[in-house]
Amino acid sequence: MAKQKKPVVVAELGRPETPAETAARKARDSKLYRSRKTLNNLVLSLLVSLGLVAVVFLMVPRGTGDYLERNVDVAQLAKASTDTAGIPLASPQLPKGWLAKQAEMRFSQDEQVTYWYIGYTTPSENYAAVMQGSVTEMDATGQVTKPAGVAWLKKQLEGKKATGEIEFAGRQWQVYDHQKDNPDSSNVLLAYVTYYEQFTLVISGTATEEELQELATQTVNSIPNQ
Repeated sequence: MAKQKKPVVVAELGRPETPAETAARKARDSKLYRSRKTLNNLVLSLLVSLGLVAVVFLMVPRGTGDYLERNVDVAQLAKASTDTAGIPLASPQLPKGWLAKQAEMRFSQDEQVTYWYIGYTTPSENYAAVMQGSVTEMDATGQVTKPAGVAWLKKQLEGKKATGEIEFAGRQWQVYDHQKDNPDSSNVLLAYVTYYEQFTLVISGTATEEELQELATQTVNSIPNQ
């Protein structure tokens, strides 16, 4: 007759396990195994994801070369946008060194203002912008287009106040001279504003006084039938 195998003494207990203790130990071991396997799978998945991110990062072109050299065709874009705008749009002819980065129609929902925006990098490598804002309303005669109001102007000029007036390029301009402000926290260090029958014209930026006045003059000269 075969001898029965003696139960193994468990060191931590100083005696053999009971059937209940054996079952509990096996359950703990099984749970620990599953937990470790899940953790290993998570780590592996994370490593794979990081690898994919690295591949995509290496594949995407980087650098500022394209933006630095970008110079959109303002005249062509203005011509294409005139019907949408409902007003004659500016397309200033500027000398070498001026780079037009954007030229597009925009809409300010809060003030219901449609405006033509041109953003430039100037020869001094500063920022300058042209904005023509108008509002279309209905009156007794039908649909009319009027200059954008004070609320829109205030938003475009970062809430800054007028500091004087000046006349050049055949027009009277409100001046917003805040050149002592920190250029790192403002895009409007200097601005000129004039009003046409159908729109408000804003010339603003961080550029020099000479550059902004040149931009204003060429903008006025480019607006047809005004």
